[in-house]
Amino acid sequence: MIESLRDIRLFVAVYEERSFTAAAERENATQSGVSQHIRKIEERFGVRLFERGSGTVTATPAGDSYYRHCIEVLRMNEAAKRAVMSYGAGLDGEIVVGLMPTMTRSVLAPALARFVEVQPNVIVRIVEAFSAVLTQRVQTGELDFAIVPAAPGTVGIKSRLFAQTREVLVSGAKRGLRHMTPVRLADLGPLKIAVPGRQNARRWNLETYWSSNGVIIERLLELDAMLGTLDFVASTDWVTILPGLMMAQDAGSPDARSLVVNPLADPPLGLDLVLIEPARRPLSAAAEAFLDILDEETRRLTAPWQEVQKARSPTAA
Repeated sequence: MIESLRDIRLFVAVYEERSFTAAAERENATQSGVSQHIRKIEERFGVRLFERGSGTVTATPAGDSYYRHCIEVLRMNEAAKRAVMSYGAGLDGEIVVGLMPTMTRSVLAPALARFVEVQPNVIVRIVEAFSAVLTQRVQTGELDFAIVPAAPGTVGIKSRLFAQTREVLVSGAKRGLRHMTPVRLADLGPLKIAVPGRQNARRWNLETYWSSNGVIIERLLELDAMLGTLDFVASTDWVTILPGLMMAQDAGSPDARSLVVNPLADPPLGLDLVLIEPARRPLSAAAEAFLDILDEETRRLTAPWQEVQKARSPTAA
């Protein structure tokens, strides 16, 4: 008894979307057609794969087990097709990659410049968004992969650690801090700080850090516009906390710079960045090639923060 790949894809879509309607939209099918396919599979196996409620779809234990095997079938099928296609000349096609501002401000430009030079036949599309949006678009298969902060596992997504970076304090000249010197936030007095909105995965980590380390916050301002945040901080006495990787291009000499960067210390605060991809298919050769270059540039740009941590002790100017 062998199910067609179409049946398997429809089952996986229903399982991941928890909705026959959403699964139909994702797979360019009709809601009734999806229901018929699922019913046909259940009749063949003689077991119910989903419990249907009023507007809800919940997988049974049998459905959970079947899903784990189905995504492996889809990945193996896709890998087999790509293995044959790899005998063609060079890499081509299109990849769609999701990146946060953490990556687009520093890593993207050098990585993309290298990639388009060696793979001119690959079309690269970059989607910049925060983690919640990127995670959803990876789940639906719109993105080949995305880089997001570490977060709880999501059904339909395969993930692994991509990189680790330090969080850093970013301020303007009015704060009077010495550039690239590690600082202890609790020693800086009441802070006026610009923070990401609560839908941003980093917000909870920042608030936990403040409350656990005696950091006094005078005022909070929610800003989800990254370039606007940097301009605001540069021209006021407000500060913000950003991933060190994002501020890599500001880590050099402060001459003629409007932003002052200080690694957080005593204790330091780290950020895990995670690679996420659809669980049902492997990365294409083009996506793998771009990811390799992205990884190399990320490692190069995180190196200065590791040296700072080794060489300097925390102090405030």
